[in-house]
Amino acid sequence: MEDNSITLAKEQTPKTRKIALGDSIIIAAVTLVIGVVIGINWNSFVGGIAPYLGFKTKSSADSVDWSPLDEVYTTLSLYYDGEIDKSKLVEGAKAGLVASLGDKYTVYMTATENADFQNSLHGEVGSGVGIVMAERDGYIRVVRTLPDNPARKAGILAGDILYRVNDEDVYAMTAEEIANKVRGPEGSEVKVTVVRDNQEKTFTMKRENINNVSADLTYLDTDKDGKNDTAYILTTRFDTDTGTKVREFAQFFSRDGIKKVILDLRDNGGGYTSAAKDLLGLWIDGDIVYTQKTGGSSQNFYAARSQAILGSMKTIVLVNEATASASEIVAGALKDYGKATIVGTSTYGKGVVQSLIDLSNNSLLKVTSAHWYTPKGSSIDQTGITPDVEVKRSYDDINSNKDPQLDKAKSL
Repeated sequence: MEDNSITLAKEQTPKTRKIALGDSIIIAAVTLVIGVVIGINWNSFVGGIAPYLGFKTKSSADSVDWSPLDEVYTTLSLYYDGEIDKSKLVEGAKAGLVASLGDKYTVYMTATENADFQNSLHGEVGSGVGIVMAERDGYIRVVRTLPDNPARKAGILAGDILYRVNDEDVYAMTAEEIANKVRGPEGSEVKVTVVRDNQEKTFTMKRENINNVSADLTYLDTDKDGKNDTAYILTTRFDTDTGTKVREFAQFFSRDGIKKVILDLRDNGGGYTSAAKDLLGLWIDGDIVYTQKTGGSSQNFYAARSQAILGSMKTIVLVNEATASASEIVAGALKDYGKATIVGTSTYGKGVVQSLIDLSNNSLLKVTSAHWYTPKGSSIDQTGITPDVEVKRSYDDINSNKDPQLDKAKSL
């Protein structure tokens, strides 16, 4: 965590000023000597003295020869028939450098992309059409549409492949990139073309403000005895306050006669791992909830103690192919400790952690910095979490408001 504290210097006495002056003369002399040495051979100086000062250095074998980039730019400037926007050139080089790693989770974001990303983390999606999208079968598809929003009213269905936005091809873009294309000023029009049954269908809609809470609560009567005894908790993402929100829900369960919980993590692509840890503290008392490994080192993360108010409550967790990252941390820990029955289909399989590193000009580097493991040491990366009870939900089920996964959870 960045230390933003500031230490203020105390007012100097004449004696202090004298000592400081003497020190500055000595420092100036030493600096002059070091300057001469550095001027003679900087690399030899750094390589020789840095280890004794406790600094890490990269060997010449680790350095990168950037001269080929200079060659490309020089050639472009000589032969390109048009104006070259140097700032765009630099931004493109940054993005290309990061993309060359081949890790889809490690990305460079411009200031604008960073702002959109930060807003999406907190559910501040602005104005759009109410489409929840995710990668399925190699395409970005509509997972579901939100009630009383333009997409559902227009007739966009779950399973549709996002193909074009405002006549621009988007089928090769990420879900995040497509979502940014769909968003815009409230009241403005957006044209979305989808592919359904190998046919293109185009919908023109007016954007509306989207209310996207991170967690919501509904009471259900699963015993069909006229009494609501089951809490249905829907989580759409893990925002910084998601764990707090769900804890607030749970504090009233005893008063309201709640005896069972259904936690819906379907289509929840994750978010802050700290929020997942907070949520798990409702069921797990002080034990490890996940382990993070970087290189040869590892770090355990624990649930809070004496706060597991749902620890003995019958719990079902719903998951699907779009349950990812922090959501998989929750499902994996509850499964390992036997705190819940997992129902649905195998999860996405994102067992890596990204660090968000602020760069100059408000740009951002989202970089894979670690891998995480369930409390029993299982890696779910690229494999996902296998449910205890497998139940599929088709696109036809979604479009006709049928939910066999939730029905199974109720019956259990």
